[in-house]
Amino acid sequence: MSDNTMLTTWFAPAERAPEAELAQQAHYFAEWNSLRAILDAVPDAVMVLNRHRQLVYCNEALLTLLQVEDRSSLIGLRPGEVLHCIHSTETAGGCGTTEFCRACGATRAIVDSQQGERTVGECCILMQGEDAVDALDLRVWATPLDYRDEPFTIFTMVDIRDEKRRAALEQVFFHDVLNLVGALQGAMHLMALRFSECDMMSLDRVRNIARYLAEEIKAQRDLMSAENNQYVIEPEVIKSVSLLQELCMTYRQHYVAVGREIHLAPDVVDVELVTDVNLIRRVISNMLKNALEAVSVGEVVTMGCQMVGERVQFWVHNPGYIPREVQLQLFQRSFSTKGARRGLGTYSMRLLSERYLQGAVTFSSSSELGTRFEATYPLQLQ
Repeated sequence: MSDNTMLTTWFAPAERAPEAELAQQAHYFAEWNSLRAILDAVPDAVMVLNRHRQLVYCNEALLTLLQVEDRSSLIGLRPGEVLHCIHSTETAGGCGTTEFCRACGATRAIVDSQQGERTVGECCILMQGEDAVDALDLRVWATPLDYRDEPFTIFTMVDIRDEKRRAALEQVFFHDVLNLVGALQGAMHLMALRFSECDMMSLDRVRNIARYLAEEIKAQRDLMSAENNQYVIEPEVIKSVSLLQELCMTYRQHYVAVGREIHLAPDVVDVELVTDVNLIRRVISNMLKNALEAVSVGEVVTMGCQMVGERVQFWVHNPGYIPREVQLQLFQRSFSTKGARRGLGTYSMRLLSERYLQGAVTFSSSSELGTRFEATYPLQLQ
């Protein structure tokens, strides 16, 4: 294992520790009882690697994953060799030395951590099983550790196969459903050419339903992208009053507004700002929908815009009151007063505003003054 003669590599160093050095390092961690207890309590698979990326200790979770009873059988192996990566036997240097290893997030994370910084990466390892090759998607953390004047790496792995499959299925789902809605809207446009004026009222209603359906699907898609830090900001110039007028016109025809009124405040300020119009529309739409759902038939929801210092603030007011116990949980991801599988509206307002729009969402509510949500943003999105 320690014969380093004529070893070549495509990426990471191929050299390995001499047998005596490897045995001494394994002994270090075998007798470090407190660290062993901590690592064995961790539910994720953990390896301790030396400067040659060789395993000198591992926790119980890794043994369970591999269905291995003897920890000593893994000493000296590199991560790809431990996991039976199909590429780990392609060169004499083993894991980290093939051309494929240059694109491996695990090897890159380990190499980067050896420069002194904790590193996170992802990788897909093709594991050679007894009968077939299995794909293992991992998120890995490589954390440097100095012990007894020697450099080591704490290498942690989490299986994210379910997460990756779910993301792929969601992407296909949103793509296919939006295509179907687009086809439905196209078919309705063709139908309108043959409909009488009387029939057009019914067709317009179906058109609106299809439009709302498309918007809801896009909103859910954008929220998932935002949660996964995958949303790409697209700033553009917009006018605050034009945006509010557009939303007023849209939601006056929405089913949540039946019997309710939507007004623009008489002192609304028209401000030009550079921001992601898609996201800011989502935030204000949620504020408006929540307000409409909170009031009774015949009541009024008011929207407005004002300057607060050098920032622009959009607000939505309704005469209802939010009980204190509800206020305390309002921005939690799964909390809702509307029943099961609801509650992403207020959560998404704060997520989109703080993570992407460099803004903040706040609210106040009292039985005397009603409820007012405020979303405050910079005039220029950086």
